[in-house]
Amino acid sequence: MPTNSATSSSNGQRPAGETSEARIAKALAHPLRARILQRLGERVASPGDLAVELGAPLGVVSYHVRMLRDYDCVELVRTEPRRGALQHFYKATARPNLDEGQWRTLPSGLRRELAGETIAELVGDLGTAADAGKLEDPDVVLNRTPLELDEKGFKKLNKLMAKTLDQALAIAAESSARRNDGASREVVLTELGLLHFKRADD
Repeated sequence: MPTNSATSSSNGQRPAGETSEARIAKALAHPLRARILQRLGERVASPGDLAVELGAPLGVVSYHVRMLRDYDCVELVRTEPRRGALQHFYKATARPNLDEGQWRTLPSGLRRELAGETIAELVGDLGTAADAGKLEDPDVVLNRTPLELDEKGFKKLNKLMAKTLDQALAIAAESSARRNDGASREVVLTELGLLHFKRADD
């Protein structure tokens, strides 16, 4: 697992060899930071934009954006003059994804909020794709499979899904490299949604 050397942060210095996963776990420790990081993973935005969208005070949002920057989870993309002030625009440099152990350490309320937002965004994207006729494509992959597993099987399937996501990201990186090399100009905008959850008792 890759590690990063210690760099300056809000408390002076982070532990040497701190992993990117550990940084993201700390970043997600506050619900508002988690929501900000999720938004900045989708698009470039300023603290002012995020404050309006999230319904939070600008000063509070700006503070948490600075914290995310200290954790090396976001980076400054550009600055623009706006209403006599200089607006700073950021994007996420880290995926707000955690492994099973880190996810378990989050407060239950934060897990519920993050899961709810992810599902809402997925449903919204599905609706937009359906309205555009994209779900009529014969290459669409859509499966719903209720299962009955023991605890060992449940954990084994979770690990398989984690590996699938890693492989999907590797495929996306290969596609990007081919485009950058001029070997391919085709861009297919897709979205991968992975869900595996314990059903409520019938």
